[in-house]
Amino acid sequence: MTDVTSEPPGSAGDADPAEAPAHAAPLAGITVVDFTRVLAGPTATRILVEMGASVTKVEPPAADIARAASPSAGPTSGYYLQLNGGKRNLSIDLNYPEGRAAVFELCSRADVIVENYRPGTMATFGLDYEAVSAANPMVVYVSMSGYGQDNPWSGRPAFAPTVQAESGSTATHLAHYGDLLTRPTTDSTSQADLYTGVQGALAAITGLFQRSVTGRGTHADVSMMATMLSVNERLHMEANGLDPLGEPTALSAPESPIFELADGSLITIAASPVWSPAFGRYCTMMGRNDLKADPRYKTPELRREHYDELMAEVAAWIRTFGSIDELEHQVSGAGGLAVGRIRTSGEALDTEWAEAIQPYYSVEADGRELRLMRGPWRFDGLSTAPLPLAAAQGAHNAEVMAELGATEDEIADLAERGVLRSSD
Repeated sequence: MTDVTSEPPGSAGDADPAEAPAHAAPLAGITVVDFTRVLAGPTATRILVEMGASVTKVEPPAADIARAASPSAGPTSGYYLQLNGGKRNLSIDLNYPEGRAAVFELCSRADVIVENYRPGTMATFGLDYEAVSAANPMVVYVSMSGYGQDNPWSGRPAFAPTVQAESGSTATHLAHYGDLLTRPTTDSTSQADLYTGVQGALAAITGLFQRSVTGRGTHADVSMMATMLSVNERLHMEANGLDPLGEPTALSAPESPIFELADGSLITIAASPVWSPAFGRYCTMMGRNDLKADPRYKTPELRREHYDELMAEVAAWIRTFGSIDELEHQVSGAGGLAVGRIRTSGEALDTEWAEAIQPYYSVEADGRELRLMRGPWRFDGLSTAPLPLAAAQGAHNAEVMAELGATEDEIADLAERGVLRSSD
């Protein structure tokens, strides 16, 4: 098996532990059982483990398909490593009665359970909220799915592109950035999964707070569909019959136009000059108050009609700057709009901002160093701890089963019969 190692959270190699920096861990002492796979669920539990919770991922023998994503980093994918660092791994077959009994016992001791299987799946193994809460009334149980637990669409398969299409996100994307002929694909980012993962973690933390007040657990139903509707900042317009071609706002298309500097780098400005307040600021930044009197640009409707001509004026001005630093200096001095350089994520991690903030930590996988992202939180000035590399499948089988009372002989027997699985 390929060797994959990483320092444990907060370690500093051979340094004196007393001198190692402390890290924020607001959920220290909270135990989580993680029945999640791919992206939405693992995003939620990754947030919980990074905030200090002890997370045990229950992985089926067939393995989380994210392990096989591309590109790989040693025995598993970088995709999987980013989402599953710091979690213990129990790989067990729930089709065996012994497997179900062991995992039920694990759930009966947990503070939080997170699952993102199709509704009804957990019940087939006797691990649904009703069954678990009867033994563990204080458990906070978070169910994440495409369309929710109990409605006419509950049984539909769901992936980010399909939920984004069903929820209106894709239509909005195409309306503002292309059409089916010129851009026949949806947004490449799995927003429905990522947003739902954050909402799932929020549901777990909120459930823990509610439990501290009431002494009772709860079942949180978090759907991708409802999540995407809740984060659609244009829903107030599209769902209420408001005219999208009225006076544009800072968020109306065409928004945040892209320009090229003299050095060939690309930048964006955070508002369209079609929007009346932004148009005035563009004119001030450019030193072109004559444009305010130009009859082609008197109203938003006229600026939209003559958009290409207006953009040519702005683009010619942008190209007079040799770098974004020069442009930002001019813009800030004129009380202008926010400017940002278009970078790759790798370039973003090589900036002076990243050097100061350290939004990532490093692990070693298959003889190479990988940069993985931290969460964006700082508590009292402290970032969360770096996470150990994601565990191999079944790496903690013996440890978890021993905690549940199994003997070494019993653990060996379960492994021999295939109830417990590992990648060894």
